[in-house]
Amino acid sequence: MVPLAGLFDVAFLGHLDELWYLAGVALATVLFNYLYWTFGFLRMGTTGMTAQALGQNDWDTMVLVGLRNGVLALGLGGVILLLQRPFKILGFLLLNAAPEVKVAGQAYFDALVWGAPATLLNFVVVGWYLGRSQSGKVLLLSGVNNITNVLLNYFFIVQWSWQSYGAGAATALSQYLMLLVGLWLIWRDVSLSNLLRARSKILNTTALKRTFTFNSEILIRTFAIISTFAMFTNLSSHLGTTVLSTNTLLIQVVTLTSYFIDGIAFAMESSVGVLSQQKQPQQLKRLLYGAGLTSLGIGLVFALSFCLFPQRLFGLLTNHQNVLRQVEQYVYWLLPVLGLGSISYLLDGYFLGLLAGGVLRQSVVFAALLGFTPLALAAWYWHNIHLLWLSMVLFMGSRAIILGLHVPNSLAKTMPPEHI
Repeated sequence: MVPLAGLFDVAFLGHLDELWYLAGVALATVLFNYLYWTFGFLRMGTTGMTAQALGQNDWDTMVLVGLRNGVLALGLGGVILLLQRPFKILGFLLLNAAPEVKVAGQAYFDALVWGAPATLLNFVVVGWYLGRSQSGKVLLLSGVNNITNVLLNYFFIVQWSWQSYGAGAATALSQYLMLLVGLWLIWRDVSLSNLLRARSKILNTTALKRTFTFNSEILIRTFAIISTFAMFTNLSSHLGTTVLSTNTLLIQVVTLTSYFIDGIAFAMESSVGVLSQQKQPQQLKRLLYGAGLTSLGIGLVFALSFCLFPQRLFGLLTNHQNVLRQVEQYVYWLLPVLGLGSISYLLDGYFLGLLAGGVLRQSVVFAALLGFTPLALAAWYWHNIHLLWLSMVLFMGSRAIILGLHVPNSLAKTMPPEHI
């Protein structure tokens, strides 16, 4: 549901008379990726720690993990609201685009930034239910958020002509509605006595240190991923508004596919967290094989579909023929990007379930600095879009290889003591 709602956003904007509204939202999204997904550890850390507590059948710890990260999310959301003006000024100063594109992006920013507290708290709510293997409630929350988002986008963009500002307002309002439903679900699941017991343990030094260490490693890992995609978008913008719009459509396919694979990766996080505490390496190995083949299959099916029917599928997102012609030239890069990306996304879920933040940090930093950046800069120097896409292939491939090399050692660590 999440990427489908995003595709509706793109379709509504991509069919407006002027292309700069779509390009402006793509530009502003770079800033929100930094503001929001830098704190993706709120979701990932909550899932992994909750799943391990579930494996130990420790209800109090599960509640405590959610409460501790919820307080942190609320505080970070408040900081984003307080500092929104300097964030906006600095962000659009660093990003390169035509003046009209920047104006559209700033309008999107002005609306969406007010959803910051709800967005970060939703990370925790979703992570908590994923860690408890209650994916049905995550589906409900996702449905509330994304169906509301699509409906509001239709009214704000198509009916009321709010353009990029309407896209931001629709997303912010849908986040608050999702949060209200999430808090209602938690109120039904957690008793007051559980909350009172957990409240007295929030400042436990050992637990805080463990949380801080893991969260800091995930923050660095996420920051490196966001910076890679931000650099990709900014370099696309340097090559012109048409190139930026073309690459925005192609990246939407990567995003669409990644969410389907993330469904498997999220389940992997929860299952790995439980199985690792129960010392079942053979089960983990079977889980890896099954989930890995499924993820690879999903990645390749999506890539092949868009390669075989580019005009028909991308035509749903925009009616600008100059963009569609360029898409046909570069769509084949989706095959290696999604093939290798599917493996890296899946292994991310595996190591998140193990709370192996160091492995995740090392793999992404290496892939960003040595796999992506040198060739991306060469693409900018020679104005070559194919080189830019090749740099993304190397980024995905480096992550997959490095994480794969750590799998055998991770399985050995989950063996029961009598088998070591």
